[in-house]
Amino acid sequence: MEWIELFGWLGALLTLMAYSMRSMQGLRTVAVMANLCFILYGAVAQVYPMLFMHVLLLPLNATRLYEILTAKRRLRSVQEGQEPMKALLPFLKPARFADGHVLFRRGDRADLVYYLVEGRVDLPEPGVSFGAGALFGEMAYFSRDRKRTATAVCRGPCRIMTIDEVSFMKIYTTHPEFGLYVIRLIAQRLVDGGRKDPQLYSALSPD
Repeated sequence: MEWIELFGWLGALLTLMAYSMRSMQGLRTVAVMANLCFILYGAVAQVYPMLFMHVLLLPLNATRLYEILTAKRRLRSVQEGQEPMKALLPFLKPARFADGHVLFRRGDRADLVYYLVEGRVDLPEPGVSFGAGALFGEMAYFSRDRKRTATAVCRGPCRIMTIDEVSFMKIYTTHPEFGLYVIRLIAQRLVDGGRKDPQLYSALSPD
């Protein structure tokens, strides 16, 4: 057996291992190694269909592996307490509201998510207040009827950044660090809100 055949057999073994992998990171890592073995084997042994296929598969597997590693790094940044709100910044639109302005009422259809930069916002029904740095208004997007579960009123002048539903949900689904932040935020508010207002909890919990 010629030495180059060893790379062919190694590529076959690695491909078999890739199919048996449980994790996507392991699968893509082994697939990249198999691609490299088959490219070397195909080039030296002049097996051009094999060479052509694995030249195409290598950048695909490498790209998917990079995406997996990037997603894991983002999730780790959340677990270590790093700022997940950066993903929202390019989509936020500034607005100012006077004291007493009602941002939305309980039962309204959800249209925007809010990020409070300055001031205070009260939610009278559950008896909750938000200060600077709070993200709110997101819970309605995860309820059955997509309606506001509380009224939000400005207490004093407020500077608020808003984001529309399409942009918010796109970031939620494409940025795992932000998605995890939102899940944790909603979970904590469900616990707190369920104690103060059982109707709030029932509106957001599954059937």
